[in-house]
Amino acid sequence: MVDTNPANVSGESQDEPHKAEAIPKDLLLIIFIHGFKGTDSTFGHFPERLRHILTETVANAIVESVIFPVYETKGELNAAVIRFADWLTDLTVQREVANGVGGGAGKAKIILCGHSMGGLLAADALIEFARTRPDPTAPLWPNIIACLAFDTPYFGIHPHIFKNTATQAAGYVQSAHSLFTNFTSRKSPTPMPATPKAPPAAAIAAPPAQPSIWSKWAPAAYAVGGALIAGAAAGTAYYKRQEISVGYTWAADHMKYVGTLWDEPALRKRVDTLLEIEEQMGVTFRVFYTWLPPNLPAFPSSRTFIVLPRVVTTSSKFGSHFLQAPNGLASDEIQAHTGMFDGKTNDGYYELGLLTSQLIRDAIISIRTNASEDEAIIPTSPPASITSFKEVDKEPAEETTGHSSQGPVEVEAAS
Repeated sequence: MVDTNPANVSGESQDEPHKAEAIPKDLLLIIFIHGFKGTDSTFGHFPERLRHILTETVANAIVESVIFPVYETKGELNAAVIRFADWLTDLTVQREVANGVGGGAGKAKIILCGHSMGGLLAADALIEFARTRPDPTAPLWPNIIACLAFDTPYFGIHPHIFKNTATQAAGYVQSAHSLFTNFTSRKSPTPMPATPKAPPAAAIAAPPAQPSIWSKWAPAAYAVGGALIAGAAAGTAYYKRQEISVGYTWAADHMKYVGTLWDEPALRKRVDTLLEIEEQMGVTFRVFYTWLPPNLPAFPSSRTFIVLPRVVTTSSKFGSHFLQAPNGLASDEIQAHTGMFDGKTNDGYYELGLLTSQLIRDAIISIRTNASEDEAIIPTSPPASITSFKEVDKEPAEETTGHSSQGPVEVEAAS
């Protein structure tokens, strides 16, 4: 598990043992920012996996994975951005001093990794750092070299989430109704009451019969019984009502908290600004989005948690920046979104880690090349392929569930 204490999360490359005491060329800080109602455990073992892979494949560098502490997902987004920017500034100075590379000198290279709303925090913090430079020619500090987002709704949350949740709820209700009807139809038929005989004239009439406790609660008992049967067989509205409500509430609160998701021009402006920063300052920007394949008969089309750009081809303005991350295990978009960093809930988890590592490594290569530095990350070797990354990617056996052979690919069409 990755420690959120920066002092306990460092790792040094072992590629050149004879230079172990030399000051490394690069200090790489991979910063993880959780999303709406996320926690320190949102990313699971993902930060440690990236640290391990990059430590093994990036020579002459120290690699650290640091998780931004849990923050309150209430109030204005701008307030959270300010808190994050202040925290990142302090962290950068501390880690540069601790690693002997000069506090505040810009030696630490920062990679921002935001999940869901955390991607909005990362993007807005990057934009603010770029905007507040002393002059347009001043270098970016903290020295952010990449902004990577995971299922971040830069163009909003897909409206089909509400529709698909309603469809799922209707299915539960139908299952409950069908199984309850079957359950009640198997009961013994109620016998017709016999015609009462008139009491003898001299007899004292008995008080009117009171309904028994059983007859009073029988309808409820049968309802619960039907729900139990349906729940054991296929899930019912009774036992799924909280889950359905959570799905609606989760998505609705997300939209309410991040008010800018309603403002399409503002959404587009944010992404346009990120692309400008990438072009002018070399800060890599990419978005991995969860993609659920068609699942007949309920879902004849693929599904995504986020809204994709209207025109998304590899040659378009946005196409090469939105990368597909398939998930064949999740039953709906919210489960795919929240279970993105767990191999038990995402069969594309391992491929996601490999491609993320490669993006970070490519960004480092680009920075080093542009700076005309003599040493390459791996001398005399071409850029690492996915296969070479797999050789150093090792996970605990209990977590291994395999990964999608398809892997994330670039977007080809709008959802």
